[in-house]
Amino acid sequence: MRVDAVVIGSGAGGGVAAAVLAEAGKQVLVLERGRDLTYDRIGRDHLRNHRIARYPHRSGPDYEDGRRVFVDAVGRERLVRAHEPGFHGNATLVGGGTRLYGAQAWRFLPTDFTMASTYGVPAGSSLADWPIGYDDLEPYYERAEWEIGVCGDHAASSRYWTRARPYPMPPLPEGLQARALRGGAAALGWDVLPVPLLINSVPYAGRSACTRCQHCVGFACPAEAKNGSHNTVLSRALATGRTRLLPEAVAERVECDPAGRVIGVRWVDRSGARHVVEAEVVICAAGAIETARLLQNSPTRREPHGLGNNHDQVGRHLQGHAYAWALGEMDEPVYDGLGPGVSLATLDFAHQNDGAIGGAMLADEFTVLPIAFWARNLPPDVPRWGMENKRYMRENYRRVMRVGGPVQEIPSPHARTRLDPHVRDRWGIPVARLSGTTHPETLRTEDYIAGRAREWLLASGARRTWTAPATLALHAGQHQSGTCRMGDDEQTSVVDRWGRVHGHDNLYVVDASVHVTNGPVNPALTIMALAFRAAERLCAEW
Repeated sequence: MRVDAVVIGSGAGGGVAAAVLAEAGKQVLVLERGRDLTYDRIGRDHLRNHRIARYPHRSGPDYEDGRRVFVDAVGRERLVRAHEPGFHGNATLVGGGTRLYGAQAWRFLPTDFTMASTYGVPAGSSLADWPIGYDDLEPYYERAEWEIGVCGDHAASSRYWTRARPYPMPPLPEGLQARALRGGAAALGWDVLPVPLLINSVPYAGRSACTRCQHCVGFACPAEAKNGSHNTVLSRALATGRTRLLPEAVAERVECDPAGRVIGVRWVDRSGARHVVEAEVVICAAGAIETARLLQNSPTRREPHGLGNNHDQVGRHLQGHAYAWALGEMDEPVYDGLGPGVSLATLDFAHQNDGAIGGAMLADEFTVLPIAFWARNLPPDVPRWGMENKRYMRENYRRVMRVGGPVQEIPSPHARTRLDPHVRDRWGIPVARLSGTTHPETLRTEDYIAGRAREWLLASGARRTWTAPATLALHAGQHQSGTCRMGDDEQTSVVDRWGRVHGHDNLYVVDASVHVTNGPVNPALTIMALAFRAAERLCAEW
């Protein structure tokens, strides 16, 4: 088989790249290691989903294929399966994480692109500035908001970002949580804004509006009102007739000719048969861990440690988001049973916090299912079983509110993913070996933000609050990023400012692997914007 472009992964970045290339007239093959699942096949199991990953579930890696080696902070290693702590997995199905995500649609703030020059570089960290800035991405943020579909408040958003157009849809209605938090923010003098979401608040682009169900983050949408790659850009790519999607197709390695030029991809089908597709361009969009694994597993004579890896940068700076949070017990009910739940945020502490580098957005939480409430929302003095536990949950399930947000991590060069030298998956491909932690400075920021969360809850009427101390850990799950960072210097980065792997004119990365830092907000819209930018440039040069 021969095509113009192979896209590896069908999530936020891969779907965008496939659409841009196909609509420019290119023949595109999309390889997706996961299955093409209908809503009914994904299901609404409260125990088996991406929000409570304690059991194998259909939207994760196959049970037989889903294993990695995890090395903890003191050097102990263990084999972990896809649903176990330490695996740090993304959703694995057509649409990737966008099929199940909470769909928060934040732009990164201008300062997020200049963290090193704004705060300095902490000793032992790999904090760095991006080679591009907010102004470079602004038109592509707008394109993502309109072509994929975002609801939000234009006036409030314009206080933080330069914007040329409003959101295509108004924000979703606010619930009881937001009502309480607005009062608390007003008492504190904090600014707040509705959370922008890749969710239809009104019918949009032929898809219905959100029905406000209780199963949002971690679940597929029954109304197709949650806008992911599967029902937007990937559908557009397939509609051209120039895109072929192959589910359950595992990319094993990027193929190169004897001179080291990329010429295609070797992949494995569900029966175990191996195939090679020839292509003019290869685009990696498999997520920060799997994209790094693929490049590392593609050595050549010129690059014996993998493509783009002559300076040992592929797989380094692995990060995601530490989450700072607090819980409050309120006098009146704040849970009204209406999804998605998250609705109101403050950006007052995203930057310029005394004694902390960076910061975080703080917002209310998504709808909390009873098992998640039991697992994560109980006060420390309440038993985890027995009659007292049941009594507390009956009386307070609707009265407990979580406020939290994703802390801008300080990257470490020692947080990384490599090929494990001993363990292989069922296809004989070395599995990812994860090790390291975020930088200790992240803990200072995390503690500071948790304090602001408690302050907000108390001002909003909480009769008591609680949180947990920050600990050093690797945060590389749903927001994983950084392993193929963008930069102008190939000795300290993997891709250039357009997402092209250094030393290769036809090998690109369009997922969060390229993020130099990961922002104090959810990164989905930034992945999409970067993919639009890279694919547009590729088509212009092709």
